[in-house]
Amino acid sequence: MNDTLVYEITIVLYALSVIFYSIDFLQHNQKANKIAFWLLSIIWALQTAFFISKVLYTGSFPLLTSLESIYFYVWLLTTLSLILNKLVSVDFILFFANVLAFIIFMLFVFSSNYYQSMELSEALVSELLFVHIILALLSYGMCSLSFVLSIMYIIQYRLLKKKKWNKHLRRLGELSKLERVSYYLNVTGVPMLLVSLIIGTVWATIKLESFHWYDPKIIGSMFVVMSYLVLLYMKKSNRLNGRVFCQWNVTCYLVLLLNFFLSGSMSSFHFWYA
Repeated sequence: MNDTLVYEITIVLYALSVIFYSIDFLQHNQKANKIAFWLLSIIWALQTAFFISKVLYTGSFPLLTSLESIYFYVWLLTTLSLILNKLVSVDFILFFANVLAFIIFMLFVFSSNYYQSMELSEALVSELLFVHIILALLSYGMCSLSFVLSIMYIIQYRLLKKKKWNKHLRRLGELSKLERVSYYLNVTGVPMLLVSLIIGTVWATIKLESFHWYDPKIIGSMFVVMSYLVLLYMKKSNRLNGRVFCQWNVTCYLVLLLNFFLSGSMSSFHFWYA
């Protein structure tokens, strides 16, 4: 297995692990926590096998360059977090350590100085950008469906309040079900958006000369993520429920659309996708 394929698989596994840990963080979902843990364990095994193969092939431990040291640091961070979680059973240490390791690994992968072949570097970066785009579009799809369900909730709530009993009311579905599914879609979609933002931001930082942290697209995307995270936190803490939750969910989605169409056109580097 060549280095590029190892990095690609590791990136995908890290992204999935962060997504599932985020779902557990937002919802206290033990099933998501277990999936994330096993994904992280696979990452650790893959990284360990990579180091062993390098030692056997080169006859020396791969720490001769700064980037190899970074890769070892990421492996060490993963190893220590797994051991600490086993000893003291602190689940969130894996979540935060995983996010940190993922960001650092992004910096490692997107730095083309590591690769002797520029063509190899560009191919890897293109494939990882593809992951960034796919995750962003999937998250938008989830948030869009959540928005639709919230609109349906608001419509049905008003029909019930006005006592307009008709066939449309029955076909809209139960209020509790509409709210619950809308929330779960956001719980799934927002972590995807967060991971996509991490990948895209790290790539832009390293690859684009025109990139600035104060770019409207970056600020707007961060604001969208924070808006949804606050919404989910308020829902989880029972501060937003029912119609009020759905109204705020609609507002967050409108902010997402505004960021997609407006800040994208104002960005110095981000013209055609979010």
